[in-house]
Amino acid sequence: MAAYDLPVYDPYHSGSRAVQDRLGVRESADHVGRSIGQGIRPVAAAFLELQPMLVLGAADGAGRVWASLLTGTPGFVRATGPRQISVAGALREGDPLADTLATGAPDGAPVGTIALDPRTRRRMRLNGRTRPTPRGFAVEADQVFSNCPKYLQKRERYEEVERPASAAVRRSVQLTDEQQAFIEAADTFFLATVHGEGADASHRGGNPGFVRVDSPYELSWPDYSGNSMFLTLGNLTADPRAGLLFLDWTTGTTLQLTGAARIEFAPDGERTVRFTVTEAVQTPGASPLRWSAPEYSPANPPLP
Repeated sequence: MAAYDLPVYDPYHSGSRAVQDRLGVRESADHVGRSIGQGIRPVAAAFLELQPMLVLGAADGAGRVWASLLTGTPGFVRATGPRQISVAGALREGDPLADTLATGAPDGAPVGTIALDPRTRRRMRLNGRTRPTPRGFAVEADQVFSNCPKYLQKRERYEEVERPASAAVRRSVQLTDEQQAFIEAADTFFLATVHGEGADASHRGGNPGFVRVDSPYELSWPDYSGNSMFLTLGNLTADPRAGLLFLDWTTGTTLQLTGAARIEFAPDGERTVRFTVTEAVQTPGASPLRWSAPEYSPANPPLP
């Protein structure tokens, strides 16, 4: 095959293309999409080795999509090849994705990852397929890219505490009053989505109250303007399954939700995402990291 006949890498599937075309941003998306590659650059490898936490997005054995948090001493996530990261450690026992990472699949389980550093307001996403290793798991990358600091709150890490040996995990099929208040006070959450054979983990941020609790079974949030790629909304267009992760930055408590999401488009192009909860998992002290009060992003839109 001649060099000019080689296929061009396209980071977008039909779901993302549908949203881009609906909003008239395909040209912009093609320009930004050039930043998405399959290799891990030295600057990205150096960034990963400094991080004490990694968020994962994937489907469990029953097909439910979750976002999970993994923490460790900086260096527990490392680039070990031009397209591979290795993670030392495992998700806590009882985490919805623990078995997915421990057992994997014959050709690797699809997983999305995001490394986010609140101290520098930087974030990096790596999506691929995971396989277990003697020390944890590895991810062979299909997509590697960084996002801008928009909507990312600045925090400083000030303490690491000993994680309880066994946390009193609370499972339910609807949100308690306490959980509803937790969500409505949040300025950040992580969103896991899937499509075809792939998975993705992304970040959502805003001023407290940007996520609304419409009922014990339903949340909604505005989809703020971003980089025009629409990877997350594209995934939801192709497959409504989704997982949310809320983190209490001062106590380490996590709230994981799984369910389905749908996108509502207003005539002016504004978007609202509505998420229906099918299961909630709350884990006190799931993270040993403690962070300072946030310095809110100047990009956060005012709440109505």
